[in-house]
Amino acid sequence: TTKSSAALVMIGDRLGIYRAMAQGDVSAMFERFAPDCVVAQDPRLPWGGRWQGHDGLVEFALPLVGLIDSQVHTDAIYESDDEHVVEFGHTVGATREHGTPFDVHQMHLWRLRDGLVTDAHFAIDSERMIAALAKGPP
Repeated sequence: TTKSSAALVMIGDRLGIYRAMAQGDVSAMFERFAPDCVVAQDPRLPWGGRWQGHDGLVEFALPLVGLIDSQVHTDAIYESDDEHVVEFGHTVGATREHGTPFDVHQMHLWRLRDGLVTDAHFAIDSERMIAALAKGPP
């Protein structure tokens, strides 16, 4: 994958991939992730850990969409080298159980091969997210 094609895949499709993630649309996610993909996020989060393959993608996504209703707001997205795309922004939403609102900084590091995501590292302000998840009803 060339530098420009990696960026075009992510920039041109970023709304689709984030929409699929937010809606838990597993088939749309599978279309964008390589069968041997690796997804990683802080293991302190209920959906966190290191997940491999499409089965791992499901294990990552189900608790994520089951616990929070969120949207990614992109502040910047750019190519960092021939195969990586970096996205910075905020994840904004609410917990599903109690409706606790949150707005946390996030960074997504994507690695692409042949137009598919092979690795995705999601970093957020975990402490703020953990606090939102722990907060009970108003």
